Amino acid sequence: MRAVAYKVSRPIDDREALVDVDLPRPEPRGRDLLVEVKAISVNPVDTKVRVRAQPPEGEWKVLGWDVAGVVAGVGPEARRFKAGDAVYYSGEFTRPGANAEFHAVDERIVGTKPRTLDWAQAAALPLTAVTAWETLFDRLDVKRPVPGATGILIVGGAGGVGSIAVQLARQLTGLTVIATASRPETGEWVKDLGAHHVLDHSRPLSEEIAAAGLAAPGFVFATTHTDAHLAEIVKLIAPQGRLAVIDDPATLDILPFKRKSVSVHWEFMFTRSLFATADVDEQGAVLDEVSRLVDAGTLRTTLTERFGAINAETLRRAHALIESGRARGKIVLEGFSA
Repeated sequence: MRAVAYKVSRPIDDREALVDVDLPRPEPRGRDLLVEVKAISVNPVDTKVRVRAQPPEGEWKVLGWDVAGVVAGVGPEARRFKAGDAVYYSGEFTRPGANAEFHAVDERIVGTKPRTLDWAQAAALPLTAVTAWETLFDRLDVKRPVPGATGILIVGGAGGVGSIAVQLARQLTGLTVIATASRPETGEWVKDLGAHHVLDHSRPLSEEIAAAGLAAPGFVFATTHTDAHLAEIVKLIAPQGRLAVIDDPATLDILPFKRKSVSVHWEFMFTRSLFATADVDEQGAVLDEVSRLVDAGTLRTTLTERFGAINAETLRRAHALIESGRARGKIVLEGFSA
């Protein structure tokens, strides 16, 4: 089968950073599905792993954790799906990725594809939707109020995770949704997604909150550059508030939060599958619920860029855009070139 992979970690401007290869088709085992990949989207985790994870000598490493496709086969213990079903999902961190014609995945982390979306629109959603859902409802527990505070600040509202988090917070909670962006086009995008207020994160956020006449938010969801914004978050968050972090700051000194009794939560959407937790099937349930909300018109895809066919050249372009820090929403590739 055709795939895109690498043998040596290289900068993305090196043509060997990602190359077209031919690999054996995987065999579904246990509760696996074998999925014929129709579309994939690219996330910051793809670029981070490409830079940091050197595969064993002589072996190819396939990236890719967002898929929409058709079930082509099932493992001997699979029972949720059958051949021909349209599905979408983000895969497992320790298994080969989905930048390939066929991909094996545990059915418990798979959802039914939204019927109102095409393949590319659906592929934009899984990883970011699961990340945003788990952060809001599992880690921050936003349905449990912070006394006297009714707002949530989403730092990086125009990114992949931020774009779906803004929608979920606006549509499924009664919170005042405050999001950040730094360019006119990203600010308009975030506002269109449902943010009540959009702040400029290139300026001190506590001053932006005050200038907008906003009360201290009880929840802060930091999706990017947490280390750069941490001192401002300490100032602006409400006492007894809750902070969730998903990026990879070099250091994170949370001692300044002590006097406000702020709790700090990490979110890593691969945790459940990585440790085979007892509730791993929650991710499939979340994707089914997101699919229902999309088909009901409550949520919309965060696809913003269709880069073309799935091949090394387009994937290198997608990685470069993400590494530039100027991506808005999600970048999607669809189908394999002949």
